[in-house]
Amino acid sequence: MTTIENGTGTRELEGKRALVTGGSRGIGAAVVRQLLDAGAEVLTTARSATATVPEGAAFVAADVRTRAGAEALAAAAQEVLGGVDVLVHNAGGARPYEGASAIPDEEWQDALDLNFLASVRLDSLLVPGMRDRRSGAIVHVSSAAVPTVAPPFLHYTAAKAALENYSRGLASELAAFGIRVNTVSPGRTATPGGEATREQWAEVSARMDAAPGQTDADDTTPLGRDGQPDDIADAVLFLLSDRASWLTGSKLVVDGGEFPRG
Repeated sequence: MTTIENGTGTRELEGKRALVTGGSRGIGAAVVRQLLDAGAEVLTTARSATATVPEGAAFVAADVRTRAGAEALAAAAQEVLGGVDVLVHNAGGARPYEGASAIPDEEWQDALDLNFLASVRLDSLLVPGMRDRRSGAIVHVSSAAVPTVAPPFLHYTAAKAALENYSRGLASELAAFGIRVNTVSPGRTATPGGEATREQWAEVSARMDAAPGQTDADDTTPLGRDGQPDDIADAVLFLLSDRASWLTGSKLVVDGGEFPRG
C-alpha cells in the first residue's frame, strides 16, 4: 500500500470512508482525529454535537439506541459518504447502582441497547455493502472491566461481554468476505465521561460494602497514569489499517495493566 507522509505518520487510510459512533468527545473524538490524519473521510455521530467534534469531520445527530436511529444513521452515511469502508462503534456507557438488584429494568434495557444492540443493528445495515465490496474493517469498543464484573456496573459489563462474544462470531462469519472485525477494550482513560463515571462510582461505593470482584474507582494503573484518548485511538487505527490485515476476531486490551488477565 502506498503511503504519504504527514506530520503524525502516514495517510494509510487514504480514500477510506469511515463512520464513528460517539465521536463528539473523548475517545471517539480522538479516533475521528486520527482517522482524518490518516486520510479517511469521516462521518461521526452522537445524540448532540459538542465543541469538540473534530474539524474536518461531518456530523449527524443520531440516537443509536433504537432501530430507527440506526436506520437514520445508516441512511446518512450513504448520503454523506456514499458507503462505509471502516466502522467504529464507540458509543457506550452506563451509570452505577448499588448492586444488581438495584438496577431497574429500564437501565438494563438501556445498557443493552447502547452498549450491545446498537452495534448489532448498525452492523446489520452496513455490513451488506462491505460484503458486496468484499472488504471492510469494524472495531467494537468494549471495556477492560468486563472480567471484573463489578456489582455497580453489572448491566454495563454484561452488555459489553455480549458485544465481545458477538464480535468474535461476526468476525468468523465475515472473514470469507474480506471483512475484519476486532474489539478494543479500554481501561481507565482520562475523558470527561470517564471522570464523571468515576465520581458516581465513588459515591455508590461509599454507600455499599466492598464485594468480591469490585474494583476501587480510585485505583491507579500499574503504569502510573490514566490512559489518554489517543492511547485508545492508536489501537483502533491499528486494527483498521492494513498493518492488522491478519487480525480478526481479536480483542486488544488497552488499560495500562489495570485489570488482571489470565
